[in-house]
Amino acid sequence: MDNLWAPWRLDYIKADKPDGCFLCEALSSSEDRDNLLLWRGKYCGIIINRYPYNNGHLMVFPLRHLHDVLDMTPEEDLETAALVRACVSALRKHLGPQGFNTGVNMGKIAGAGLEEHLHTHIVPRWMGDTNFMPVLAGIKVVPQALLDLFDQLAPEFAQLDE
Repeated sequence: MDNLWAPWRLDYIKADKPDGCFLCEALSSSEDRDNLLLWRGKYCGIIINRYPYNNGHLMVFPLRHLHDVLDMTPEEDLETAALVRACVSALRKHLGPQGFNTGVNMGKIAGAGLEEHLHTHIVPRWMGDTNFMPVLAGIKVVPQALLDLFDQLAPEFAQLDE
């Protein structure tokens, strides 16, 4: 039997789930790399999902703490759309996925893990990226360390400021 190594998953399994908003906490810190915060815009930001569905799982979110798309300003809508496109472009360039899932889970019943701060998921997909591990062991194997992914993608998003 081969061993599959995914050391960051154990942290998630053991971690106490904080009561606060991790997106707001990331924004209030200057430690962007530690928080996996790839980019801060005028209205929205991009963060790497610390507990990803798949390698390269990014999230775009408004800087304002809001939970409903109907509360977004036109500027937040436009920047979200532009950043989703930027994420797809960067992930295609650096990871070469064959497809994407993108979307918003609004409300706990819709699957939102963080229901109080709206965010859009960008999940790269590859043929065969689902396997027996989530079904049998409740574990998703992600083949790249999150800080390695941050270092790979950060230069792409720094260009948005130029």
